[in-house]
Formats: sequence, structure tokens, C-alpha cells
Amino acid sequence: MMTTRIHDMPVYAARTDEVEASLYNLWRRARLHLDMPLRIDLPGLKQMVLILEDDSWVVVDQCQYDLPVLAWVGFQDAGRTTLHKPVSCTMNYYHYMASHLREKVLMRMGEALETRLSGTTSQHRDSGERQ
Repeated sequence: MMTTRIHDMPVYAARTDEVEASLYNLWRRARLHLDMPLRIDLPGLKQMVLILEDDSWVVVDQCQYDLPVLAWVGFQDAGRTTLHKPVSCTMNYYHYMASHLREKVLMRMGEALETRLSGTTSQHRDSGERQ
């Protein structure tokens, strides 16, 4: 289910990009263990929030009713046979300044997913010890 409006918005620019394998694999783990869509606050990026969905990562301006600013879509993972190679995708820019957000968003996404996934792992461990 699509929760962001990326398909309703005109794209300012679209570029082919690659996502590091470690971050892509972390997102895949999150899809298995966390409820999607997942909203991630982006400290230091004012009103920006990252929404992770089953098929896209979308940075939105929450003060503008979740208006898309930047999105990673169209992950080329069909037939993927290795876990260490970057994954190609399309980056959609919905704002002319969006490119300045890319690296900061990816870094904060990785940190947030690591934190949330380590919490679910310890919860599973705790519940397993009680049985």
C-alpha cells in the first residue's frame, strides 16, 4: 500500500543511483521485522521525515502535509545473487535543493534502522528466555 504521494507529484529530476549493499540489506531486514510504512525522524534536517515503504524510501516535508522532496524508487534487485554489491535504483527529486539531503538521509536511515532492529532482536531474546 502506497502511503506517500510520490506517484501524484511531478518529478523535478530523476537520476540513476546506487544504494550501498549494507544499507539495502538493513532495509530488507527491517521489512521482515518492523511494521511498514516506517517513519524515521531526521534530526538536524528541520521538518524532514523519511518514510520507508515496501518498495520505496521517501523524504517528505511534514510541515507541508508530507510533500515528497526526494525518493529512492525502482530498486533493481530482481535476480540479485550477491549481498555485497550495491543495488541500482532511481532517485526522484521533487525539489531543486533535494540533492543536498541525500547523504545525510542515508546516514540517519542506517543509524535509525540499526537502533530499531537491535531493539527487536533484544525483545525476541528476552521473550525466548522467559519461555
